[in-house]
Amino acid sequence: MFKMQIYIKMAYNLRSDMIKIFMDMKKNILTILLSLIAGGLAAYGIVSLKDRNNVVYSYSDNMSIPNYTDVKFEEGHFPDFTFAAENAVKAVVHVKVIVKETAQPSIFDFFFGYGGEMPQREMVGAGSGVIISSDGYIVTNNHVIEGADNIQVTLDNNKSYKAKLVGTDPATDIALLKIDAENLPVIPYGDSDELRLGEWVLAIGNPYNLRSTITAGIVSAKARSMPNYSGEFRIESFIQTDAAVNSGNSGGALVNTKGELVGINTAIASKTGSYAGYSFAVPVTIVRKVVADLKEFGQVQRAVLGITMQNLTDEYAKELGLNTAQGVYIYEVERGGAADMAGIKKGDVLVAINGSKIKNGAEVQEHVSKYRPGDEIEITTLRGDKEIRSTFKLQGKSTGRLYADNGSMNLFGAELAAASEDKLEKLGLEGGVEVKSISKGKLMDAGIKKGFIITYVNQYSVSDPKDINDIISKSRRSILIEGVYPDGKVYYYGIGI
Repeated sequence: MFKMQIYIKMAYNLRSDMIKIFMDMKKNILTILLSLIAGGLAAYGIVSLKDRNNVVYSYSDNMSIPNYTDVKFEEGHFPDFTFAAENAVKAVVHVKVIVKETAQPSIFDFFFGYGGEMPQREMVGAGSGVIISSDGYIVTNNHVIEGADNIQVTLDNNKSYKAKLVGTDPATDIALLKIDAENLPVIPYGDSDELRLGEWVLAIGNPYNLRSTITAGIVSAKARSMPNYSGEFRIESFIQTDAAVNSGNSGGALVNTKGELVGINTAIASKTGSYAGYSFAVPVTIVRKVVADLKEFGQVQRAVLGITMQNLTDEYAKELGLNTAQGVYIYEVERGGAADMAGIKKGDVLVAINGSKIKNGAEVQEHVSKYRPGDEIEITTLRGDKEIRSTFKLQGKSTGRLYADNGSMNLFGAELAAASEDKLEKLGLEGGVEVKSISKGKLMDAGIKKGFIITYVNQYSVSDPKDINDIISKSRRSILIEGVYPDGKVYYYGIGI
């Protein structure tokens, strides 16, 4: 009996323990289930509240510093290049260039003569171009087509056309071509001024004749210049990227993620001649202006400030006794130039153009190159602690060149105007340009005096100041001026430019 009671009690205790364990397990399972349900509901609530067309992801780094920053990414701003690439590639063309050269005579030809004309050989080059209008205007680099006897353009659809050269601008390395075609795909112009450092861009071209090649990179720097060893006048304010560019990419498109043209790929920095991490493009703000001038005038109407400038460094600023290292130091002001007329002085520091801050000379070139002679701009300079804002009309490429409302032109310190009919008739001339007044400048230094009537410049007859402007714009080293004084004596003057 006693044993039975013990067994019953043990069984009862065992049953109680099992019930307790079961209840605990039930409680734990219920807790887990409730937690899962709560978590799911919270996740569902977050997902339900978000805008599916504008998903926002956030990343917080608060492990290293107490004051952390949230970095947010919008789905539409992720680097998806498909739209830009698929649309822009259709408007990038392959440019084939043929240059004919006459073979050099051999030593046998020198001694025994050659029985006919020396044979010609053809040299073939290639590059890229960008269609900028549906009626067949194409932008490329000047160095791609320089010296070409024949230019052939092949579109993305493999159709080929013979191209006509509309005009070139060696200073910016831009050339404009025209093909006889309609309804062509076009890359719309963007705004290179709005590009931001680190922004994604695509380079599209034909490297090594690999048609329609697309590479991606970021904007590494803006307003970048490179050493100019040729001594020729250059406007260099490049967009620097790390998009891969090689031989054959020249003249191709640099586009943003919207598929807009922001630059024309032009050069690379490399010790081997192949891509080494840096490529450069002419900003589209410069390209647009050059193209417009070439279409309208056949040459670029280039404006200048009439100053010599020097980039500032902290050390150089201290040496000059300046209070700032921002901007460019005006080392010299050309007498009679636009800056001189606006009251700019040697020693001033140019800090802004039309309200845009200036960091270096390349930015000055980029801003001024958007305008034509006669356009007005505002520049901000510092003279000591005083800020000065000046508004004035820009002059032409050759310094000291400025048009007046009456049709006269200021050239190298001299005022030029079309000679009157009476003076021309008296001297037996058909046309000429009279020196109405003269002050310190290249014409005075050459010996030209007031009253001199210019009849020829570089052996081209002139009858209007604009004729002289056109000839000088095409001249690289010097000009030869021929003319007559009121006493009928003819003189010749040579002037370097």
